Amino acid sequence: MGMKGTKRATRRRMRVPRSFWERALYSFAVIAAMVAIGSVVMHVIQGWSYLDSFYFTSFIATGQGPPANLYPTSAVGKIFASILAFVSVGTVVTALLFLFGPFMGTVLRLSEEKMEELEKEAEREFREQGAPRSDE
Repeated sequence: MGMKGTKRATRRRMRVPRSFWERALYSFAVIAAMVAIGSVVMHVIQGWSYLDSFYFTSFIATGQGPPANLYPTSAVGKIFASILAFVSVGTVVTALLFLFGPFMGTVLRLSEEKMEELEKEAEREFREQGAPRSDE
């Protein structure tokens, strides 16, 4: 008898956060962790203060690019800043989609239902008025 028959399924399904506040907490935690890691690494690589590192990382994470008065000067800093830009912008966008995705899905569904309702109403009015004659 093989091992497959004797082992119980150990894979558990992850619980999806349902409430807005729970999703907000997860989103904030992911963004905060990314900004904290980016700030500490820029502090170590560039020797900036933690405030300057946070300032730089927050500008990069929001897609604004580096601030005019603060930019990496070392090769390692430039490489890390490039990687940070890709990762942090993706992290922020993903966290915001995770947070507001259910709301946007509801808005999309309601707008689709409203459009279908308006379309049926227009078709009904068209049928009631009758088709226009070709000689008019």
